[in-house]
Amino acid sequence: MVLSTGRRWLLLAVVSAGLLLITLDNSILYAALPTLVEELGASSSEGLWIINAYPVVMAGLLLGSGTLGDRVGHRRMFLIGLVVFGVASLTAAFSPTPEALIAARVFLAVGAAAMMPATLALIRVTFEDERERNVAIAVWGTLAIVGSALGPIISGLLLQSFWWGSVFLINVPVVIVALVATLVLAPPNDADPTKRWDLPSSLLALVALVGLVIAIKETAKTDPAPLVIAAAVLAAAVGGWAFARRQRRLPYPLLDFAIFRNRAFLAGVLAAGFSMFAIAGVQLVTTQRFQLVEGFTPLRAGLLVAAVALGALPTAMVGGASLHRIGLLPLVAGGLAVSTVGSVLVLLNFDTNMGLLITGLLITGAGLGAAMSVASSAIMGNVPARRAGMASSVEEVSYEFGSLIAVAVLGSLLTAVYTATIDLPAGVPGSARDSLDAALALAGDDHPSLVAAASDAFDSAYFCVMIVVIAVMAVGAIVTGLLLRRHGPGSALSVPAHHRDPSGRIHADQ
Repeated sequence: MVLSTGRRWLLLAVVSAGLLLITLDNSILYAALPTLVEELGASSSEGLWIINAYPVVMAGLLLGSGTLGDRVGHRRMFLIGLVVFGVASLTAAFSPTPEALIAARVFLAVGAAAMMPATLALIRVTFEDERERNVAIAVWGTLAIVGSALGPIISGLLLQSFWWGSVFLINVPVVIVALVATLVLAPPNDADPTKRWDLPSSLLALVALVGLVIAIKETAKTDPAPLVIAAAVLAAAVGGWAFARRQRRLPYPLLDFAIFRNRAFLAGVLAAGFSMFAIAGVQLVTTQRFQLVEGFTPLRAGLLVAAVALGALPTAMVGGASLHRIGLLPLVAGGLAVSTVGSVLVLLNFDTNMGLLITGLLITGAGLGAAMSVASSAIMGNVPARRAGMASSVEEVSYEFGSLIAVAVLGSLLTAVYTATIDLPAGVPGSARDSLDAALALAGDDHPSLVAAASDAFDSAYFCVMIVVIAVMAVGAIVTGLLLRRHGPGSALSVPAHHRDPSGRIHADQ
């Protein structure tokens, strides 16, 4: 069914609203985390799990939900995901304990995993003209950046007047509007019962990811438990190996590894992961640093990191609209290189010059906006329509994996460096080493020396985290540059049709 021009763009607005909800819930707790930790009595480890439960479970389920969408229809999957997401938001808003909130975040991830591949797959099957589709995907990618940036701002605004549960309750009216609009605007459901969905594959992917995150978090603790680390590493290794082995044996795998032979597709996947690693990492540590060290309100800290989105908006839109002329190489590899320069500026000025810090965040966003806006086009433009669900799942896994690894690695590194470098004044309890939140709670108004020591240690940790972000961005620019060396200005975006067999498997790349 071919939709009219107006209906196509209205549908884009609806699915983009769903994406906005998903990305908001990835970042909305960054600015709210100090408040959550205080009001729920959560430990630093529970605080990280409150954030990480969402991307871990979502990334584990995304591959399966994309393929399931190919089978039951992307319209139906989007509607199911909206309902689950709305119910989970209500549950999260009224969670009485950290454990209950973590469980609600898992439930939220189930709804998000159902929705997210469907948003991009619906765009892929609705916009048949390549240039029009590139613009639509650029809008979609831009809203992913906007959602990540709006999260801290919205949570800051809500926390000024309402309790912490309001950051989840705000999802409900958006879900209701999106449900009605989808029923009116979306094309008929495109179910394909011949496609197979394999639940064990999804569960194996989830085991591998959870094992990886637990291993990272436990390793970063002051007193890590070797048995826990060994068990987590074993679970990650066995889960990953079993998943890959099962995919090779299935006639309809959740993930056909042959699609990665296309270099443009692979570069798009890597660019998405590298970009989200940078965005999530910079937002997480910067909002915490300026609240806890500089005394910013959650809103002010959220507005500060919004500079990343402000820088990304123009480059994301221009990149998508001009991709057919500029080519993938300058936008993807060049964008990651620009973001590296911006991150260096942030590193050099985070504690000295606010103007240069904001400039660094704007430059970082400009580079990431260019890369992210066309990463989706590189991915979706190099698979046939029948593989839209699988391709969109791979992309979403890349986005979520980048965010997940950023929170797990950089959050754990932040805590580990703080704990290792703080020089506690005499007579201060050792619990002040656990986190800056704990040190500030112990200090009150009577121990300015403890506040100074804790702030210095946190700044050292922030410096180390930004060094890692810069290194990852530089590696991303080099790797994607090598993969896209044949995709300069004027080059084709998509792999030629003769490179695919009738099943959609890719046998060569360009």
